[in-house]
Amino acid sequence: MITKKLTLNRRRWLRLGAGLGLSLGLGLTPDLSSLALDQAQPFSLPFAEPFGPERWYVRQWYGNTRWAYRQRRALYSGGQGLHFGVDLFAPCGTTLGAIGDGTVFAVDGPYGAPPHNVVVRHAGGLFSLYGHLQSRSTLRVGQTLRRGDPLGFVGAPTGADCDTHPHVHLEIRQDNMRAALNPLPLIAADWAALTLGLEAEGLQFQVNLDQPGRWQTILDQPPVRFGSALLNDYERSWP
Repeated sequence: MITKKLTLNRRRWLRLGAGLGLSLGLGLTPDLSSLALDQAQPFSLPFAEPFGPERWYVRQWYGNTRWAYRQRRALYSGGQGLHFGVDLFAPCGTTLGAIGDGTVFAVDGPYGAPPHNVVVRHAGGLFSLYGHLQSRSTLRVGQTLRRGDPLGFVGAPTGADCDTHPHVHLEIRQDNMRAALNPLPLIAADWAALTLGLEAEGLQFQVNLDQPGRWQTILDQPPVRFGSALLNDYERSWP
């Protein structure tokens, strides 16, 4: 378990959060009219416990992260080179709850994030995917869930690296799972406070020197159309 002091760099978060706005692009705009909460943030976090160094925190953002850029032709080539979810680090065995009301769409389906995953279908054509679960969920496809209902336990990508990489990979998808949206604008949370001040590749964004201000904040990240061309195959980038 990684433990660090809560040392947030407020200037950094002001920069990351500057000009916040829901910018989906590519014609992908979720229909939120029938969802339970207000249209801006219809979902909640998947943990019942408050965040903290021994409980959970954000380890990698959605979008054009430095780590995703470095892995754009390997791990993330099918997702246009972007990290198409948000990684929430937590000890293996931590209970995960549904982020909103819905029905179970898939259990260990063909959507990646091994060794186990669950997909929940929500109103408005949205889906939530919970990846890297510790074990196969006991839920059944078609089962009804309410917000906060348990659906599995945090694991790790290989199933054997709970000491170094325990986390849940959380996605929001639409268009029958063919596209991913930035989860942050859709989940009610104080995102700026949830990283414990960590300075990691997954919390920083790759800079395209030809468009240096593009995709540099936590909410200003593009949607993903699975199977389409890379969005971040830059000719000149930094660092």
